[in-house]
Amino acid sequence: MDFKEYQKKALRTDVYMGAKDKSIRDAAFIEKLLGLVGETGEVAEKFKKIYRDNDGDMTLEQVELMKKELGDILWYVASISSYLDIDLNDVAELNIHKLSSRKQRGKLHGSGDNR
Repeated sequence: MDFKEYQKKALRTDVYMGAKDKSIRDAAFIEKLLGLVGETGEVAEKFKKIYRDNDGDMTLEQVELMKKELGDILWYVASISSYLDIDLNDVAELNIHKLSSRKQRGKLHGSGDNR
């Protein structure tokens, strides 16, 4: 499955589908944004416990759990992208282009969006 297909299928599971007014003040957008933050926090929390309790060694069960959590993050990214009329393929391509440029210029390390 490619990102375009995933984005279409993800949108079908959005409870607010069709009820968006294209405003970032819209409840549907805020729900997606907060959902993304929450899911990202869940992943960080699970990794923290793996480091704390297992010295960073992951079991196959934990890897499978992470796969599910990362899928939840992907859903929110796809949903937010759809809400903003952004093709998820474009997001992926732009990100790879940005990172490739940084690597070529020796700017992967450091801070700032426009390095």
